[in-house]
Amino acid sequence: MMCPCGSGKLFDACCGPYLAGTAIAPTAEALMRSRYCAYSLKDEAYLRATWDERTLPDEQLVHDDPTQWLGLEVKQHTPDGDSATVEFVARYKIGGRAHRLHEVSRFVRYDGRWYYVDGSFPKK
Repeated sequence: MMCPCGSGKLFDACCGPYLAGTAIAPTAEALMRSRYCAYSLKDEAYLRATWDERTLPDEQLVHDDPTQWLGLEVKQHTPDGDSATVEFVARYKIGGRAHRLHEVSRFVRYDGRWYYVDGSFPKK
């Protein structure tokens, strides 16, 4: 299967090893792409494991809703030592209606591992 993150690679050669726990994402962008895959595959455990514990919400992250993830476009990856931002647009459908999620996500690296901190939404 092709990787849902849009890299054009096979899942097993792209984000698959990160979700399986056999490799760690080397950059914030790689982590963000793998988290997109986790949302599309409804992998709650991976999303929780890659979320900074200081900002991790208590509520369930993945729901049994009809969300169909359609694609991901990474607009910018800005690394800065042990922190980084990734701006992206994720496209999805719910109930036949198309939507876009445009976010600038913040990431932090602890002990060589990247974690999602939070995100903001650029003004239109």
